[in-house]
Amino acid sequence: MDDITWEEPFCGEGASCFRLGTDPTGNAYIAIAGQEDRHLTDSRDALRALILDIKAGKADHLL
Repeated sequence: MDDITWEEPFCGEGASCFRLGTDPTGNAYIAIAGQEDRHLTDSRDALRALILDIKAGKADHLL
């Protein structure tokens, strides 16, 4: 998957670092930093919805 453009890792204190990536065909990827070969794949629209929902507080109960 050489066509995935990975963002810099998002890291929390003492937690795993996650990376988000996209490709030219409209797919989005989420992986643990260093394990990019084992990623979750969905559409960019699905990634956008996930990020907006998290920003809106819909995952706050997980904190």
